[in-house]
Amino acid sequence: MDAELKPALIEYCIALGDDSVILGHRLSEWCRNGPFLEEDLALTNVSLDFIGRARMLYSHAAELEGAGRSEDDIAYLRDCREYRNLLIHELPNGDFAFTMARQFMIDVYDMAFFTELMQSQEPTLAAIAAKAVKESRYHLRRSEDWIKRLGDGTEVSHERVQAAFNQLWGYVNEMFSVSEQEQLLIDAGVAVDRSALQQNWHTAVQAVMLEATLETPDEDWTISGGREGIHTEHLGYLLAEMQFLQRAYPGQKW
Repeated sequence: MDAELKPALIEYCIALGDDSVILGHRLSEWCRNGPFLEEDLALTNVSLDFIGRARMLYSHAAELEGAGRSEDDIAYLRDCREYRNLLIHELPNGDFAFTMARQFMIDVYDMAFFTELMQSQEPTLAAIAAKAVKESRYHLRRSEDWIKRLGDGTEVSHERVQAAFNQLWGYVNEMFSVSEQEQLLIDAGVAVDRSALQQNWHTAVQAVMLEATLETPDEDWTISGGREGIHTEHLGYLLAEMQFLQRAYPGQKW
């Protein structure tokens, strides 16, 4: 690894870890709150997949950094503006339809993203991606099925999942926006060109929405800033809960 690219790679791993740990925490909030027992357990297991992915990415970043930080330090001892997750991951769960609409959008993205990342010239990233693809395939099968069931179900379920897509659509463009630092890693064969994934993402998502009798929302607004540390007000509340024990009792370990 070129020494000039190392800081960019560290930040890249942390950003991907942030995506996973924040969504993992959000999904964990469904534990004991699921609409029925099977789904309660399923959402919790999906949450654990994302948290496990975050651990691998944070651990790799800490190893590359060589500054003595651990995965826990990265997860629990940074403030809101230091997080680099895409904004869609931090949004409150809302109702079940909102959670599944978001999950479906992210699962389609993750399948494409991690499939490409498996080709990374950075061996550890490629290995993490290979594991993530297996998980994402299962996640997508679940969320796609739920979108079809909700969209083509009752009048209420249709209205709720359509409203969820309408609320989420403005967060889509950020998923495919590439920074200058990221572009350096793309040119080196390390990172994924996310902008190249956008058309296929839209095609895959819209095909499922059509089958679910849902309408594709208008792209009349968009929001971004997560990769630059500019977040919604929701992330601060999430971190206050997620980081409480580590900050109240520093250095404690399981």
